[in-house]
Parts: sequence; C-alpha cells; structure tokens
Amino acid sequence: MPGLKGSFFIAVLAGAAAVMGWAAYQRFAHPPLSQAISMKPLADGVWVSEQIGPPQLALLRQQRFATVVDLRPDGEVAAQPSSSDMADAAGRAGLAFSYVPVPHGAIPDGAVNALQKALASEPRPVLLYCRSGRRAARTWALAEASRPGGLDARAIRKVVLDVGQPVDDLGAEIQARIAARPRAG
Repeated sequence: MPGLKGSFFIAVLAGAAAVMGWAAYQRFAHPPLSQAISMKPLADGVWVSEQIGPPQLALLRQQRFATVVDLRPDGEVAAQPSSSDMADAAGRAGLAFSYVPVPHGAIPDGAVNALQKALASEPRPVLLYCRSGRRAARTWALAEASRPGGLDARAIRKVVLDVGQPVDDLGAEIQARIAARPRAG
C-alpha cells in the first residue's frame, strides 16, 4: 500500500502548511502591540501615540496599560472614533478613560490642568493620544512643567523631541511653569 502512505504524508504536509498559514495570518491580522499601535514612552509610565480605535484598547489592556487619555476633540474628521465610543470601549476592556480635548494651535490652560489631574489620579501606565501624537506630547510637556517635582526644562524638551514632536516654541512657557511650581518644604 505505498499509495496510502504517500497520501497520508501529503495530508500531513497539507495540514502542517494550513497551520503555518493560519499562524502567519494571525501575525498579520493581529500584530503585536508595538506594531499595532505606534506608541513611544514619555516618562514615568506615560506613553504617547497617534489616533487609536476601539479594537486597539483590548491590546493595550493585554500589555498591562491601565488608562487611556483622549486629547483629540470630537468631530475633527468624519471617521474619527468619538470620545464616548472610546470611553465605552475602554470600559469594556477594563481601562480607565479620560477625555481632555486639545484644539489645534495654542494649548489651553484648562487642558493642561485637566491632563495634570488625570495623570495624578488615574493608574499607570497611561497612553495619551491625539491625531498624530503632537498635541498629546506637547500638552504633557506643559503638564510636566507644572508638576511639583517634575522634570527640568532640558529633560522635558529631550523627552518630547525623542518621541518626534516639536517643542522649541513652548520653551518660554515651560520655563514659566517650572518657575511657578510650588516649592517643597
């Protein structure tokens, strides 16, 4: 029965190929978090990324993130997930969620204060996001400059530049916020 052995061998090879093909598909369709979300560390358990969507929140939870902060105002573009959709999906994924909308242009003091409160009260690690990560990183820079015991101006500048975002135009505001920090003691 040499034909039966050959058929069995071909069936085994076909099954192995199918399993390997499925594994390749899974890697493509469900990439590791580092590929699925382009995120970069800021400091002290705070990360920044571009726009994410509801399906990615479960991935964040799998990577042990605890909180997501949406800094993108609702309605900037038609296909953008709303903050309420993101909050619902975050809740289902077991993540805390804060909405701190930051418009294009100057970063409002109210947004800096709201981000400071979220970072002080929500569990870490935290992912901040907006359309490109720019407003999120820059708002974090101002919140960090305002935080008692926060990083110095040079360190804040380096962190924001390291995640690929501009910060030079915020230099004077960062310095002023650091100078206004409450003194310990």
